[in-house]
Amino acid sequence: MLDGVALALPALTRALKLQKRAARVGFDWDDPAQVIEKFHEEIGEIEREMAAGAAADRLEDEIGDLLFNCANLARKFNVDPEKALRRGNAKFGRRFRRVEALLAADGKRPEDSTLAQMETLWCRAKREE
Repeated sequence: MLDGVALALPALTRALKLQKRAARVGFDWDDPAQVIEKFHEEIGEIEREMAAGAAADRLEDEIGDLLFNCANLARKFNVDPEKALRRGNAKFGRRFRRVEALLAADGKRPEDSTLAQMETLWCRAKREE
């Protein structure tokens, strides 16, 4: 069933195609809530690996499962995960540039500011949108 899904595709696009192929033969959840439940399960697995001091490859494996599940959630809502991530990247960029501008207005730079200061400005940038 999964043969022919190109390895060269962007990873999120490939995940989406793999999931669509599996869904064709009934390997799929009916309810998006089940995908969200799986999301929480995957987060729990990452937390357990972190608590155990897992090696980077174990964390990479679990984070890969989480990202695969995110693509599945996007599919359930008929959202293109690549497009959604591009929008998320653009939103992050806009907000971070606003944080930089707010800091600059006070004669500061991000590298000279605390996380708490930047987080306050981040929330402001978010509200401004």
